[in-house]
Amino acid sequence: MLQPRRRDPQAIPGAPFRIGCSRDRHRSIGRSRRRGGARLMLRGYPVAGDAAGAREAAAGAMAAPSPGPREILAPSPEAGHRAAASSSGHRGLLWRLRDKQCRLGLFEISPGHELHQVMCLMQAGLWAATQVSMDHPPTGLPTEEDFSEVLTQVHEGFELGTLAGPVFARLRRSLGLAEEDYQAALGPSRPYLQFLSTSKSKASFFLSHDQRFFLKTLRSREVQALLAHLPRYVHHLQRHPHSLLARVLGVHSLRVARGKKKYFIVMQSVFYPAGRISERYDIKGCEVSRWVEPAPEGSVLVLVLKDLNFQGKTINLGPQRSWFLRQMELDTAFLRELNVLDYSLLMAFQRLHEDERGPGSSLIFRTARSIRGAQSAEESGAQNRRLLPDAPNALHIVDGPEHRYFLGLVDLTTVYGLRKRLEQLWKTLRYPGRTFSTVSPACYARRLCQWVEAHTE
Repeated sequence: MLQPRRRDPQAIPGAPFRIGCSRDRHRSIGRSRRRGGARLMLRGYPVAGDAAGAREAAAGAMAAPSPGPREILAPSPEAGHRAAASSSGHRGLLWRLRDKQCRLGLFEISPGHELHQVMCLMQAGLWAATQVSMDHPPTGLPTEEDFSEVLTQVHEGFELGTLAGPVFARLRRSLGLAEEDYQAALGPSRPYLQFLSTSKSKASFFLSHDQRFFLKTLRSREVQALLAHLPRYVHHLQRHPHSLLARVLGVHSLRVARGKKKYFIVMQSVFYPAGRISERYDIKGCEVSRWVEPAPEGSVLVLVLKDLNFQGKTINLGPQRSWFLRQMELDTAFLRELNVLDYSLLMAFQRLHEDERGPGSSLIFRTARSIRGAQSAEESGAQNRRLLPDAPNALHIVDGPEHRYFLGLVDLTTVYGLRKRLEQLWKTLRYPGRTFSTVSPACYARRLCQWVEAHTE
C-alpha cells in the first residue's frame, strides 16, 4: 500500500531494511520535476558486505554524475538468490569445468575482488529495476514522457536510477528477450565477469556470467547524448531491424550513500555466444594508437585487437558481402546525422562448425525472423533484410562460406563538439600525414565504410 514520503530507516532504531522508489520526469540531466509525493515501501534484500565497505568500493570503481528521480514500486530479489542456490547445487563438475574453459581470460568478480562490492549493488538494483517492468509492462507506442522518465529506487546504502525504462523494456521485448531471463542474468544469482579492455577510457567493463550482456560505465555527457538521440535510435532500429548498431538494453545511475550519481549502461554483447570465437577486433579505420600487443602464446587473456593487428587479413563473407556493405552505409549515415564519431566496428570470427551450417529445414523459420520488425508495407522496402542464422544473437552474426563473423557498431555516444574539434586540431599538428580517430563525422563514416569495403570479399 502507498505510504507517506519515506523516512530514513537508519534514523529509526530497529527499522527493517527496505527498498523505496520515486518517480519523476526529466528533460535533461540534472533537471527533473517531481510528480506525486508518495512512495511504496517493500521489504528488500541486503547487499553482501558492510554498507561502509560498499560505499567506499563503489565510489572508487565507477565514474560520472547523474540526473534526478521518478516514482513507482520495487520488489525484492531474495527469490533470485534462492533459485540460484538450488540450481547451482545440481550443476555437475563437468558442467563447471566446461563453463570455466569458455571464460578463459575473463575474471570472475568474487568476494575480495576490488569490484565485488559495486557489483553487488548493481545486481541488487538491476533485479529490482527489472521487476518494475515485469509488474508494469509498457503498452502501446512510447510516449514523450517514456523517453524522459527516470525511476529511482532507494536501497539500503545506495540508490539505483533507471532512465527511460519503458522505452528500453519495449526494445528488449522487440528482441524476443524475456524479462525473466534478463533479470536472472543480471541479478544476484551469479557473479559478473570483469573484462580487461584495451580501451583508453577510464570506464569499467563487466559481463554477465553467461556473457550475454555487457555493462559499461559512462560519463554524464555520454549519457546525455544517448538520451538526446534515443527517439531517433529507436526509430532507426524499427525501420532497420537488422541494423548493426549495438542494442542498448538499459541506462542506469548508481549513487552510494550521499555521493555523486554514476552512470552505466547494459547492452547486448556482440561477442555472444563466445565459446568458439578465436579472434576479436575493434576497428576504427585509422592507424594512430591502433595496435595492441598480442597476448603471449598460451596466455589465457582475451584481448580485443585493433586495426593494425588486422593488416593482411580479410573478411570472407561470400554472398553476404553486399548486404554487409549496404548496412554499414545505412548505419554510419545515421550516426553521421547524429553528429557522432569515434564509434567502433566490433568484429570477431570463428571457423564454421557442421552444426552451424543452417539446414534447409529451418529456412521458413529464419525468413520469418528476418522480416520481423517491419512497420508497414512502405517501410519494409527501406529495410536491408537478410536471412538470419538460426543462432543466439542472430542480428550480430553473419556467416560466410567458411567462417562465422560477429559484427556490431558500438560506442555511439561521442558527439563532435568543441572538445573534439580542438582535439582534431591538436592531432593534425602532432600526427601530420597519419590517420587518427578524431575527424568530422562525415569523414569518420566514409573512412570506416572504405575500410570495410577494402577488407571484405
